Amino acid sequence: MSIVKVIEVIATSESSFDDATRNALKEAAKSVKNIQSVYVKEMNAKVENNEIVSYGVNAKISFKVGENNS
Repeated sequence: MSIVKVIEVIATSESSFDDATRNALKEAAKSVKNIQSVYVKEMNAKVENNEIVSYGVNAKISFKVGENNS
């Protein structure tokens, strides 16, 4: 049986929500192995002078932490 753990990561980008999601995954992958999925829980944007200046995501990242062969 596999055990899956979930962490939340907050990430930003100046170009898009997609890029912010990729940044969340890239940062998590620096310390977490066996990533299985990314679920974007929330999206937000920072606005200045009626223009979006940055995109942000709150993402849940799931990964396997162990496996029992019984």
